[in-house]
Amino acid sequence: MRQFVVLGHEVPLSPDFSLDDLTGAGRVDVLCRCVNSAFCLSHAIREDVHVWLVLQDEFTVRFEGSELKNLNPDERSTAALIRGALEEKEGAIGHMAAESSPGVSISRHGLAGVLDELDGTVLALHEEGEPIGETEPPAEPAFVLSDHRDFTAHEAELLAERADRRVRLGPERLHADHAITVAHNWLDTDGFARY
Repeated sequence: MRQFVVLGHEVPLSPDFSLDDLTGAGRVDVLCRCVNSAFCLSHAIREDVHVWLVLQDEFTVRFEGSELKNLNPDERSTAALIRGALEEKEGAIGHMAAESSPGVSISRHGLAGVLDELDGTVLALHEEGEPIGETEPPAEPAFVLSDHRDFTAHEAELLAERADRRVRLGPERLHADHAITVAHNWLDTDGFARY
């Protein structure tokens, strides 16, 4: 399984944001593109993927590829799934998640709680990490990346303590959704080369 943890620093914690202004809604557009990059293939969905959207380090919206329904490759419909999860946040009690639609749930986890739940090798994506091409792809990677903002000091400290490695995907900084596409390509190409 592949997992992607995306930190959304400004995303509203209320479902009241407009689907007509996703950029103005704390850059929900960035998170929507990340979800689509993580799951969408040409006429298919990657079922072996989980995405965790950590919203302001208070709530996490989780997408599970094997259960996911109603995901279309456009930002607006993905934002509607995020908004639907936020509408169910009162049902998330403690660390018990509340499902808002098939394959989409919300919990009261911040980054530390998500890191507790991750299985596999945790890879913090950072421009100062080791080049990913010089490493062997892990069997169960869990990539942690930020939205349009850098990791906060608290997030960087957590990742320094709990990530297995800090890696970079190339010589240039990438948008978060592009980083997910490159990470998938790295893993797909390794598998294809062995095929």
